[in-house]
Amino acid sequence: MCGTDGEETRASGADPGQDRAAFSALLEDSAEDLYEHAPCGYLSTLLDGRIAKINATLLNWLGRDREELVGRRTFADLLTVGGRLYHETHFAPLLRMQGEISGIALELQAADGSRLPVLVTSVVRKGEDGEPLLIRTTVFDARDRRAYETELLRARQESERERERLQRLNTTLQNTLLPPVLANVPGLDVAAHYHIASVDEVGGDFYDLFPLTAGTWGFFLGDVCGKGAAAAAVTSLARYTLRAAAVYQPDPAAVLANLNTVLNHEYHGSDPRFCTVIFGLLTPDGDEGGFRVTLASGGHPPALLLRADGRADYLPTPGGQLIGILRDADIATTGLRLGPGDTLLLHTDGLTEAHSAGPGDRYGDEALLEFARALAPTSARSAVTAVQDLLDTFGTGVDDDTAVLALSVPRPTREEQT
Repeated sequence: MCGTDGEETRASGADPGQDRAAFSALLEDSAEDLYEHAPCGYLSTLLDGRIAKINATLLNWLGRDREELVGRRTFADLLTVGGRLYHETHFAPLLRMQGEISGIALELQAADGSRLPVLVTSVVRKGEDGEPLLIRTTVFDARDRRAYETELLRARQESERERERLQRLNTTLQNTLLPPVLANVPGLDVAAHYHIASVDEVGGDFYDLFPLTAGTWGFFLGDVCGKGAAAAAVTSLARYTLRAAAVYQPDPAAVLANLNTVLNHEYHGSDPRFCTVIFGLLTPDGDEGGFRVTLASGGHPPALLLRADGRADYLPTPGGQLIGILRDADIATTGLRLGPGDTLLLHTDGLTEAHSAGPGDRYGDEALLEFARALAPTSARSAVTAVQDLLDTFGTGVDDDTAVLALSVPRPTREEQT
């Protein structure tokens, strides 16, 4: 049979009291060693801030001796000038009120004058009577963290500079896709506006007004599918193709058919590109003033006609197909007379597809028609200004670029009427 624990101990010759004393000494030595050489700094200060105890880790960071600090210096003395100011005005008052404060970023000043970024946590130790006795502080080396934050800030600043360069490039590219000056047409007022939804991406909206043969002008407004450099390339191709085709054959339907052939030929592969366009032909209409207008539409939102008598409605161009998708697209045409006081307003779908606060979320065709009816009669400049103000009310709800082109025949002055 096995003997009792006491018998086993006597048999082994071990002294239980001696074992317990050795184990206690080992624990005490380990605890002290852990305090002295912990991976973070420790110090205890009296309530007046004087250092009562400090571990070897923090002394090594500071390059100082224990004798020059304990009982002689305060925690605030270890800080930089800015750190001391923050300690007196914020750190110490908060610690007194809350009894604990953690994760405060400060800078210690080492004996050689170098700065050591640290994160500081302090706790007020209280006695059994609840009165504060001393302050225990833990100090974490934040040099790696500061280096990481510095690198992160540098990378962010570089990213912002790159974004600004890209924005300038996009703005420059966008400006090259629009006509610097619209042609001056005697007897016609013209206004245009381009609303950029995002400076980070080049949009695909475009417009132009240019002379053809004597007494004839062409104009167009369109929207390329997509954004970015690829859309900009299609936009540039569409603009120059429209102008060249109009010189060769100014009939609006023939102009759009020519553009359809070019786009379908260039982008018929795995990455098809297309656009919607309205092309118009302007010719003066006799001695009465005004112009005859022939419009051709390739899948574009219909133009608005605001009459001098206050009426306003969409010009019907049903069935017009997107330009560039099919080899032979259906082109819808219509004609009208633009008389004194009349205004023709063309726009891209960024306007009607803008997010609004009203029912249905999207602004929509019906809302735009009511808007136009409230404007009529108007002028080209007034109409475009009103649309600009409308777009501003949507704020960030405009998520696609919007182009607007307005043509109006001014009313004759009293002198001209007489």
